Amino acid sequence: METSSTTSYTAKLIDGPLEGKTVATAFLESGDPRPRLELGTDQGKHYVYARGSGLEFDAADDTRPSAVEYRFVETVFD
Repeated sequence: METSSTTSYTAKLIDGPLEGKTVATAFLESGDPRPRLELGTDQGKHYVYARGSGLEFDAADDTRPSAVEYRFVETVFD
């Protein structure tokens, strides 16, 4: 059985102010996708996204997803 040895995946932002954007993201040390992302801007704020249920795999036997959906939670002003 093949297993994926990739160290990163694509975070797909499916709603909110960054809807439609993608971000390369590293897996946690445990090999799991991150449960939440905080994406900074140069405008004194950052956006918080939480992992959704959508997962994409490059091959049927991959153990790690190649892409994960994230939903918008909130804007935090610095």
